[in-house]
Amino acid sequence: MLKKPSFFEKLTGTVNVDDYAAEESIEIESTSPSALDANADGDWLEKEGSDGQLTVDVYQNPNEIIIKTLVAGVKPDNLDVSITRDMITIKGSREELSEITEDNYFYKELYWGSFSRTILLPQEIEVDEATANEKHGLLTLVLPKVNKEKQTKLKIKTG
Repeated sequence: MLKKPSFFEKLTGTVNVDDYAAEESIEIESTSPSALDANADGDWLEKEGSDGQLTVDVYQNPNEIIIKTLVAGVKPDNLDVSITRDMITIKGSREELSEITEDNYFYKELYWGSFSRTILLPQEIEVDEATANEKHGLLTLVLPKVNKEKQTKLKIKTG
């Protein structure tokens, strides 16, 4: 009997090959990064309507958090970036404009369709100062960190 994927495996789109191959001999092939599910017969099927998982690099410098992700083939109009002080969500869709039938493919590994990714930020950011830039299919988000040590003098008005 096949083991159900763990929460982490569903979240990242990975599977533990040893768990499944040890139970019975099944052929494992490349899949798109969307969530996977096993049906009662043990066949692997992509969930209909599930979004693909967008891969990201997230790093920081002293003043900013930077997020980079590949969005090649996605029109800027098909991208939606929503941010709060502690979270960012990137959504979009990549449209396949191919007239090639499935029978003529040798490999089909590129992901087509909708994708999304929500990232909890390790530190609060200044939402109004965030910038997004796309160049050659690489989306770069620069998120200035909130400076909690910054002080300013407040003028007191008299009435």
